[in-house]
Amino acid sequence: MVKISYVSAEGAIDVVDAEVGDSVMSAALRNGVSGIIGECGGNNSCATCHVWVREEFLDAVGTPGEIEADLIDMGVSEPRDCSRLGCQIVLEDKLDGLVVDLPPTQP
Repeated sequence: MVKISYVSAEGAIDVVDAEVGDSVMSAALRNGVSGIIGECGGNNSCATCHVWVREEFLDAVGTPGEIEADLIDMGVSEPRDCSRLGCQIVLEDKLDGLVVDLPPTQP
């Protein structure tokens, strides 16, 4: 199991236990985390699962691929250097304790 904390724009925290191999988006949807929509079902095509990865996890999470980076650049309202799409972050043991912040709105 991998523990993920989702922090809303208002500061509310949802802590979820997820399986290795799940995505940040799928774990949020399965556990009713508000602020993650996932319209495309994790197909890297809508950017409605945008998250900001906390600095201490950036190296472990890695950088976005080309398509993901394009979606972030064109499709989210508040892109940051730590922006990722939750559907593209596949959970591994090294991500146990991951903390992501949710933007106030999704596209």
